[in-house]
Amino acid sequence: MLSSLASLSLLLLSSSTLLVEAAGPHQARGLNHRRAASHAKRLPTLPIDVHGRQLPGTVKIRKRSDGSAKCKVRASSSSSSVLAASSTYPTSSAGGQQVQSSAVALLSSSSAASPTSTTAAWVAPTTTATAEWVAPTTTTTTTTAQAATTTTTASGSTSTITPSSGQFWSKAGVAGMDSLPWLNTKLGWWYDWNVTPVGDSGAATPVSMLWGAGTADATDAARLAAFQALSYVPSYLLGPNEPDCSAGGGSAGLSVADTAALWNTYIGPYKARGSMLGSPAMCHQAAETFLPGFKAAISVDWDFTTVHINKNSMDGVRADLDHYATYGKPLWVTEFACVDDSSSFIPCTDQTKINTYINEIVDLLEADSRVMAYAYSDGMGLGSVWPTVSNGALSASGQTYLAAISKYH
Repeated sequence: MLSSLASLSLLLLSSSTLLVEAAGPHQARGLNHRRAASHAKRLPTLPIDVHGRQLPGTVKIRKRSDGSAKCKVRASSSSSSVLAASSTYPTSSAGGQQVQSSAVALLSSSSAASPTSTTAAWVAPTTTATAEWVAPTTTTTTTTAQAATTTTTASGSTSTITPSSGQFWSKAGVAGMDSLPWLNTKLGWWYDWNVTPVGDSGAATPVSMLWGAGTADATDAARLAAFQALSYVPSYLLGPNEPDCSAGGGSAGLSVADTAALWNTYIGPYKARGSMLGSPAMCHQAAETFLPGFKAAISVDWDFTTVHINKNSMDGVRADLDHYATYGKPLWVTEFACVDDSSSFIPCTDQTKINTYINEIVDLLEADSRVMAYAYSDGMGLGSVWPTVSNGALSASGQTYLAAISKYH
């Protein structure tokens, strides 16, 4: 089974030096871990396949103070640098012990002579690790042994969620590209509501989306046309944006039947090709009644439940999370914002309250094992104080978000 994988072994040579041996072109897969290190060694470059481009890749190994070994693979071009893979592997407290053989899963072969799909089983190391794949040209999937999480909701009901097999090195993300120049080194992912996000995302993974059925406006029609012309397999694919509200103002405005037809025609087939699929994101948050009928009408289920949170208290945030946890899937909060939605949609304007909200929600989402990823929303209609960027610089709100996620990433 491992014959098609790159030859990769990590050996603890001394208390401060590690060696990595790798051969052939590689296609990288990122692994989700906290960052901490004390010693480092940078190895010669090797080719990394990133979306069909062979870029020089640098392997960097760090010996952490707790005795574990961290491997990073970064692919670089003249204009950008992409964190292609990152993982931590435990070692014995005694020197000279071989790092767990599961490190082989960090890089997979991308042989031009054999462009067939490869599936490799991976035995999870002592520290929790989950794999994600980047390449559009060859579909590679990795399975990770993970325990299910049973949670009790505010209403007293319980739900069991098995963590997704595709997570990022950082849960934190942004919806919109304005703040990327300041935040990208702390983000695991981002999106801009388009099929192929455009921007210098650094280490953050761009995430694809089919926003709507092409019927809401000209932008929606252009997005559908771009999806129909898609020439690669996205690692992650988000479903339609707020089909449960009327078209316009950021909502796709579709019936349950039309949303299911869109899913079955365009989104569902990508699951067999290797994409992880996100449910449509609901406008009505915990009050939605859309997804049960949608779920019954689709031929391929979603992998994670996409969540929008527009609340101004953590009680409201928890209620939203508890509602969506009942669908039994990992939760991906693609938008959160400080909004009073008790009677209408009123964005928060007090900077002190916004700062408190940002710190509290980041702490809550980081601690909640049901949540695989989350994003600060730079979407429409959120006023002038909430956006992360103002007058070409990171705003006070953006600075607060950066500080909040920097505690974790």
